[in-house]
Amino acid sequence: MMEEERNMNEIMETGAGQADFDYAQQVVRRLREYFSAVVVGQEELARSLVCGVLADGHILIESVPGLAKTTAARTIADAVNGKFSRIQCTPDLLPSDIIGTQIYHQETGRFETIFGPVFANFVLLDEVNRSSAKTQSAMLEAMQERQVTIGDTSYRMPEDVFIVIATQNPIEQEGTYPLSEAQTDRFMIKEKITYPTPAQEVEMLSRIETGAMTRRPAVLSIADINRVQEITAGIYVDDAIKWYISYIVDATRHATQIPGNETGRYVRIGASPRASIAFLRMAKAAALMNGRQFVTPDDVKSVRHQVMRHRIGLNYAAAADGISVEKVIDDIVSAIKTP
Repeated sequence: MMEEERNMNEIMETGAGQADFDYAQQVVRRLREYFSAVVVGQEELARSLVCGVLADGHILIESVPGLAKTTAARTIADAVNGKFSRIQCTPDLLPSDIIGTQIYHQETGRFETIFGPVFANFVLLDEVNRSSAKTQSAMLEAMQERQVTIGDTSYRMPEDVFIVIATQNPIEQEGTYPLSEAQTDRFMIKEKITYPTPAQEVEMLSRIETGAMTRRPAVLSIADINRVQEITAGIYVDDAIKWYISYIVDATRHATQIPGNETGRYVRIGASPRASIAFLRMAKAAALMNGRQFVTPDDVKSVRHQVMRHRIGLNYAAAADGISVEKVIDDIVSAIKTP
């Protein structure tokens, strides 16, 4: 295990300053408290959403219907008074319905550019797998390049905060289009959420009855999120941690060659270099949320499922044997020596 107190003077100098760090801790606390006041339970979802916002990455959420995916996305936007757009994905949705289009005005002889709902701080793609591949691809440029092209002109996305939160339902097959590897790889993380406990469900009913789940005034601003994202990017990462991340991601590409890894034979395709980048940024966010100005191996391990579950492709044998991608990820991480 890496010594956490090593070179702390250097860490304090190269990482976030103490005043910035204290400020970031306050912003995280307010964001989590706001989320908990609206959404009952779903602690893992809350943690993933906050980490994703801190790391400035796009988020894919998968669950059965009715588990507050849309509410969670809207709550994060409300908390920071950000511009929010919800796009309900359907098979007949067109790319122009997302990014915008050009309209010709005959009286002036000119085209007018009409921007689509993608021009917002937080964009919710609800049931993204219900849109066609052509429509899904309309988001690739926006998510990767932070711009869209309408006609022959490219337009930049919001310069401050631009985060896409997509949801998908894993149990419905009719009228759905599976996301391509290129599309899913653009999401920094993927979170899976499950049913609430009976106690949480009772609490949800009580809040609905008393009106406690109605929209609340914002407690933060987009400027706060901008600043905290900059502070998160400054969290110190030792070279040993970077090597650790690299070894984990590389192991997914050679899973069958890892000694003692019995689940390696189920891996069809390994993670791309985007996984390494996501690990780095998410580990920094996890460190900040854990009250530290430096990343430890435990921070990397804590985000392993979110970072890699949508980047590792399993073969048919995995489905036949009931092997989950999380089990494969755990075995790979366990096989890599912790620094």
